[in-house]
Amino acid sequence: MLTSEETGQIAIRNLFKSFTAQRRSALSGVTRDGEIQPVETISGPAFRPVSRREMIASAVGGVLAAGLAPIAGRDALADSPPAITDATPAPAPASHAIAMHGQPAWPPGFDHPSYANAAAPQGGLLTQGVLGTFDSLNPFIVKGLPAANIRGYIVESLLARGYDEPFTLYGLIADSVVTDPARSHVTFTIHPKARFADGKAITPADVVFSFELLRDHGRPLFGIYYGKVTKVQAVDGRTVRFDLAASDDRELPLILGLMPILPQHATDAAKFEDTSFEPLTGSGPYRVTAVRPGESVTFTRDPNYWGRDLPINRGLWNFDTVKFDYYRDGNTYFEAFKKGLYDLRLETDPGRWQTAYDFPALRDGSVVKEAFPYGLPKGMQGLVFNTRRAIFADVRMREAILQLFDFEWINHNYFFDLYKRTASYFDGCDLSAHGVAANARERELLAPFPGVVRDDIMAGTWTPPVTDGSGRDRKALRRAFDLFAQAGYGLQGTQLVHRASGRPFGFEILTSTRDQERLALAFARSLRRAGIAAQVRNVDATQFERRRITFDFDMMDYRWEQSLSPGNEQLFYWGSEAADQQGSRNYMGVKSKAVDAMIAAMLRATERPDFVAATRALDRVLLSGFYVVPLYFPPRQWVARWTRIEHPQTTSLFGYLPETWWHRNAK
Repeated sequence: MLTSEETGQIAIRNLFKSFTAQRRSALSGVTRDGEIQPVETISGPAFRPVSRREMIASAVGGVLAAGLAPIAGRDALADSPPAITDATPAPAPASHAIAMHGQPAWPPGFDHPSYANAAAPQGGLLTQGVLGTFDSLNPFIVKGLPAANIRGYIVESLLARGYDEPFTLYGLIADSVVTDPARSHVTFTIHPKARFADGKAITPADVVFSFELLRDHGRPLFGIYYGKVTKVQAVDGRTVRFDLAASDDRELPLILGLMPILPQHATDAAKFEDTSFEPLTGSGPYRVTAVRPGESVTFTRDPNYWGRDLPINRGLWNFDTVKFDYYRDGNTYFEAFKKGLYDLRLETDPGRWQTAYDFPALRDGSVVKEAFPYGLPKGMQGLVFNTRRAIFADVRMREAILQLFDFEWINHNYFFDLYKRTASYFDGCDLSAHGVAANARERELLAPFPGVVRDDIMAGTWTPPVTDGSGRDRKALRRAFDLFAQAGYGLQGTQLVHRASGRPFGFEILTSTRDQERLALAFARSLRRAGIAAQVRNVDATQFERRRITFDFDMMDYRWEQSLSPGNEQLFYWGSEAADQQGSRNYMGVKSKAVDAMIAAMLRATERPDFVAATRALDRVLLSGFYVVPLYFPPRQWVARWTRIEHPQTTSLFGYLPETWWHRNAK
């Protein structure tokens, strides 16, 4: 008989294999809702909060592997619900919401989201700018580049996210949800008023149709997740049930709750995979009313929108018209905002934020700059050590090199002191171990792995080294040489060499953008002061990607996005099996039984405190390995807006939400 630990290890291996089987066809930036977002680019991080579904989608997008269990679809409409016998556990009560861990924060009958203004004026026009282009209005298929925000504005899901919680969904098309403690099934009951934009009622048949359509013809990510469903059936005229007994995935009921619902009567399955400028029929608050291919899309509020009075929607969708204008050039994009051609702008360049927002409209008060707080993990951006290389196998060498990165000088000279130093893989939220001593639950999880976490990291007192900002900090250099000496290295003339072999120490920093190259060159100058020959090699995006996915680098700049509900994708990031799987995101080559065990504890957690403890324990193990030189992040969202547009006083946990804003002159 297998032990519980062996069973857990087998489950982890199966989960990882499920991910890696799909990786070859990965489509980065595909959200679990089917939207396209620039989660990761070769040119560097887009500093913005991202949802868990964005991050996991970019990690595991791919084609559905063969051999999955058959799924009963439209033929199941005639099936009867399972009979309840004396041996059958009593069914769980229906709920207005479902949380990944613990209980929903907002009770049944809540009035409106805490980040929305229920009395917001209604009317007016919101114009948003988008950098890029589009050639399709269908965000759920592989072909084409879809227009932004079809999902949410036009097409809805069974449930809607509450943006003041890590991962909780509330009633939308479905007014109630039922699952069991093991999450072996989930049942949704459709709201009696739910209607598509053409006035037709939403039925369980539409849910089953959408499930099968997206599974078979949608983006590969849908197939990956929906392939875990054993059976789907319409129980009655308002209820649909999904059986998940074989999935071993506690998140799956929520993923199904976020499934886009399309009308069977108005969707041609045979043509679904083709790009088109024909708008999808949805059930959302807006309709597509004007399209200029590649240039703009206009949404107009549906006056008959069925869900306008739902608690989750109160204070949202306040504009009569929402227009998205597209710009292909970054400079043109910024100049258009200065001219008032669109209403709000998220800024990601600290230099531009500090120096370029000095134009007449800002000086006369027509435009304001604001910095919004947000509670999502800020991600780990760092210079990654490839520990598959012998030169980086010793953790003391990695820690020594970390001492030589002068964040204070770089932040002041390059970024106007606007960035904050990254000190955790989950920085900026309750999942971070930085500055927090390990509690009893964390210590219990880590007890089988003595010595794997450093004492100062266990105590929460460790922090990345701080320099004097001069670019020539002698104390930092001395700390580095002490660690080099412990690892068997010392100066020979002006070179750092291995004492036993006389081999000089040096490595290559791989970059692909001007910003990455500038940072790497600054770091190389600091390394040179310690006798290290660091060569900066800037390559094109194609070569960079090829070398990255095959782990053909010494050091490179990379950013892992995180969410408040990290899960299976952590295996793909840090799991031992991923270290040898080309195309995984275990770029540093971590192979640690402690890491694997902490991920397993995260995946089996049912309550938030246990989940937080497991995630913090994982953070401590990763930090103790010094696998990256941690870089930086903006502590707030930098947003400029024309003052004709206003927003609620309260900001959501996820940051600013344009769907909660309104026009100043609306009534």
